[in-house]
Amino acid sequence: MGRRIRAFRKLKGFTQQELADLTGVSLAVLGAVERGNRHLEDQILDKIANVLGVTTDELVNPNS
Repeated sequence: MGRRIRAFRKLKGFTQQELADLTGVSLAVLGAVERGNRHLEDQILDKIANVLGVTTDELVNPNS
């Protein structure tokens, strides 16, 4: 999931800091998620998907 968040973030042109600010997630948490060291609560995952303009399924399912 973290790699997919990173890929969509970069496609949208956001830095980690910008995405963190827009979603209310700390930069440290977002970095850990992108590295695969931490999982997100569904509510935060929904916020990230919304900001990135994708579905949560696209973030968690590589076959989407």
